[in-house]
Amino acid sequence: MTAEPAYQFTPITATDGPALTGIFNHYIEQSDAAFLEDPVSPAFFERLLPYLKIYPSVAVRDDQGTLVGFGMLRPHNQMPAFRHTAEITCFISPDRTGQGIGSRMLEHLEAEGRKAGIQNILACISSKNEGSIRFHARAGFTEVGRFKNAGKKWGAFFDTVWMQKEI
Repeated sequence: MTAEPAYQFTPITATDGPALTGIFNHYIEQSDAAFLEDPVSPAFFERLLPYLKIYPSVAVRDDQGTLVGFGMLRPHNQMPAFRHTAEITCFISPDRTGQGIGSRMLEHLEAEGRKAGIQNILACISSKNEGSIRFHARAGFTEVGRFKNAGKKWGAFFDTVWMQKEI
């Protein structure tokens, strides 16, 4: 019987950029989970760094130190009235999905979000990403809105499904 891999959950750092971008680019190129159509460069990650200083983030590493997933909270709206509401983004290496990493990442971000004064987490999900919608529903998120044909990727329109969880 093999032991379950140990995962380490720490904040994202500036050195995580290349590995994080690699995971994200997989979902850009291979799925409807990421809204972009073209791979991102390291400059994309650099634009996230200011949010990482203010909002909770998580980098998940295996027992070899390899980044296998990441997640972050970011502002839903820049106006002070919305400072208690954040949007979530999480991605896991495709070879590591289905191992409970997503649930543990979400629990981590919720706990850190509460410490930071976050009371609501929003998720904006492509209607074509049924797995993510099911994941969020199982985690206590409820669908609160849907924008019909709001996005278009690879020539096909999709709805954006908004889900919310009060933490």
